[in-house]
Amino acid sequence: MTDAPLRIDTRKPFSSTLNQLDRELLSARNPDHHWTGQLSASALSTATAISALCVAYRETNDTDKKLLYSKQVQCGIAWMLAQANPDGGFGDTDRSHSNIATSYLVLAAITLSQSVGVTNDTKSRLVHEGQSLPQVMDSLQNYLEKAGGIPALRKRYGTDKTFVVPILTNLAIAGCVSWDEVAALPFEAAVFPQSMYRFLGMPVVSYAVPALVAIGQVKFHKSGCLPPWSWVRQRCIAPTLNALQRMQPDSGGYLEATPLTAFVAMSLIEKGLIEHPVVQRGLDFLLESATADHSWPIDTNLATWVTSLSIAALSSSPGRLARIPETEIDELTSWILSCQHNERHPFTGADPGGWGWTDLSGAVPDADDTPGAMIALTALRSRATAAKQVQIDDACQRGANWLLKLQNRDGGWPTFCRGWGKLPFDRSSVDLTAHAIRAFNAMPTEFSSQPDVQRSIDRGVVFLRKQQNEDGSWAPLWFGNQDRPDEDNPIYGTAKVLVDCDARLGEKAIFGGLEYLIANTNPDGGWGGGQSVLRYFCSDSVLNADAAPEGPRTSTVEETALAVECFTSLYSRMCAVSGGRNDFLDAPKSLTNRTRDAILGGTAWLNEAIADKRHEAAWPIGFYFAKLWYYEKLYPTIFATAALGRVDALNRVLAAQEDEANSS
Repeated sequence: MTDAPLRIDTRKPFSSTLNQLDRELLSARNPDHHWTGQLSASALSTATAISALCVAYRETNDTDKKLLYSKQVQCGIAWMLAQANPDGGFGDTDRSHSNIATSYLVLAAITLSQSVGVTNDTKSRLVHEGQSLPQVMDSLQNYLEKAGGIPALRKRYGTDKTFVVPILTNLAIAGCVSWDEVAALPFEAAVFPQSMYRFLGMPVVSYAVPALVAIGQVKFHKSGCLPPWSWVRQRCIAPTLNALQRMQPDSGGYLEATPLTAFVAMSLIEKGLIEHPVVQRGLDFLLESATADHSWPIDTNLATWVTSLSIAALSSSPGRLARIPETEIDELTSWILSCQHNERHPFTGADPGGWGWTDLSGAVPDADDTPGAMIALTALRSRATAAKQVQIDDACQRGANWLLKLQNRDGGWPTFCRGWGKLPFDRSSVDLTAHAIRAFNAMPTEFSSQPDVQRSIDRGVVFLRKQQNEDGSWAPLWFGNQDRPDEDNPIYGTAKVLVDCDARLGEKAIFGGLEYLIANTNPDGGWGGGQSVLRYFCSDSVLNADAAPEGPRTSTVEETALAVECFTSLYSRMCAVSGGRNDFLDAPKSLTNRTRDAILGGTAWLNEAIADKRHEAAWPIGFYFAKLWYYEKLYPTIFATAALGRVDALNRVLAAQEDEANSS
């Protein structure tokens, strides 16, 4: 154990910043007292929606629908074209680098929109911005050629056909490529029970089965195959369409996701099934999910996820959750409880007991939102009525049992389905595994001490140790950094593995992760980000990036906050402060001091960043599907609230200890 630490001096700016964040986070709730959040508009999603509506416009005979589709296409095209980057390509969000996948989808959307026509309003907008539609197309074609064309698109995804085949299908429907470029997908596999999918060698991830069916069918319709397999496929058309219909949620949007729903709709329309219920409900979803600026986000919302994160953030130091009135706490608790899935899920076949990312019908229970909801309910439990506490305990028990059944043989947790490990976004991941272990440890001792739970944690810890990189970091599955060569995000992954980590992870692994985070502190004192952050803020009135005495700031609020939260979590355990976890870490004094310095430096960075309103510009660190980038408006506020709340809690304990020592 190290010598007693000095009190962390945060003083007035810190308290003012934390109070500001609390107010902003609480004011971001909706009228039902939970958080909905706001996902970034996406050029990728907008392009796929436009393509689906264009194909529907071309094939429908309903005059009113033609007018409706045409109007939405015109508005969507105008928004989308304004998102072109200086290199001629398009990124997933307005803060994203150009990428070949989104750029090809934009090409298909523009091509298909020619059948709808380009209004004078759209043309005038382009001229006002100094471009004509032909110039936009020329620049886009040049970007795609320089990026490597179709071979480069295939290379981006490798053997994973989850996204490359839908993109090529979209391009083939638009006439941009031959149908020969589109791989045949085994849609007939969907006739088997969902429990067998993982044994069938699916070329797509578990959550892309609707695309497998729709795209597989349209490819078979266009290209056929030789007998006797063609006879088998012909007989499987009707039953797999029925499976597709059973999987479709009440909202009409598969996973509440615009791209997946759009790919399904355009493929079936191209096959001649525009009147099929799956298509009509899918088109309705696309029309209803367009935003006020006529764009589409990657998903409708992450309401359950951001609500769970917000509650955890407000619970990071004593008394702050008390700012929510008792009646609203009850409503908030009831809402989270209502989001738990209580029936076998028609999409993935998941057992009851888990939570998805939203309360909407397209959500699917997963191994990140389930522990998130459990931790949030545990935080709310102390303010709940006795009857509500019983409900919370029952819900958390069912959630924990759901997680226990989902754990893979390698000891890690996958996102949706156990045993699907062949493709990247179905594999076990460190961020989900660490989250599940944290949820188990947050539960009452009578549950967490059960032998099967302890065995599960042991296996999870072994998985985490095996996944640690030589430099001490961990790479997450669902988050990235666009400025890194491999687009991974070891700051996020390492912070999420280490925060409140189980002591069984071992001091070697824990200290190795800490050393990585400390060694990768940016010159500006924060973490993460890169040159794209600098370029954005340099061109934005929010901040003069060169004003800081240490030079331009390239860090992000999100990643800096995650690092500070992690450091603070471990610092209390290094110093054996009262109120910390009871599994203390015997860290070298030098590491303890450097951890304290990292907390101070990160806290100072966050204070300045919030004062400069940097947290109002969320950064694209999130992945949806196969590296489809998004940002969530609430992430910077939530993450910073959690980090500074941790510092506040630690500082109170250190101050009390200091006062006690002085008085004695």
